Amino acid sequence: MSRTTKILVWCVALLMAACVGGNTRDEKRAAIHNMKSDVLSQLYKSKPNVQAQVANAAGYGVFSNANVYLIIASFGGGVGVVHNNRTGAETYMKMGEAGVGLGAGVKDYRLVFIFHTEEALDYFTEYGWSFGGQADAAAKAGDKGGAVGGEIVVNNVTIYQITEAGLALQATVKGTKFWRDGSLN
Repeated sequence: MSRTTKILVWCVALLMAACVGGNTRDEKRAAIHNMKSDVLSQLYKSKPNVQAQVANAAGYGVFSNANVYLIIASFGGGVGVVHNNRTGAETYMKMGEAGVGLGAGVKDYRLVFIFHTEEALDYFTEYGWSFGGQADAAAKAGDKGGAVGGEIVVNNVTIYQITEAGLALQATVKGTKFWRDGSLN
């Protein structure tokens, strides 16, 4: 393993560990729920109409993610939970990203998925999801700065991205994969 690869693996491991606190299963679940509540509150404050979308949807998911962009490669990872509004069931999930393209920086961001149909919700929790391609700019620390993120609708799923902190400029083609967290479900 090259020195660069070792550094990248170390950065991703550090970022994933920072995404959720706690040592025990219950502590990790509690940390994910706290993150979910904070993210939804922040999203509802900036986009009040989203609260009705979430309430009327088949379900929703909230994820915390951190990325590192190192010149021609990007890596990231995170955790989250998907809530089924009909049954109340929750599915804890992980996410990972890898890509190539031009970029530099580190970005900590949140994703909110709103599943408009049972089929979209079931598919996501059962099989995960992969997609790619991203370009953005972020310069944010606490309440200072700004970030270009946004909203996208794909296959009966609306996705919102909220940048928490980071300094990044990147245009990459990357794959993002979501899967069930075997240790938390």
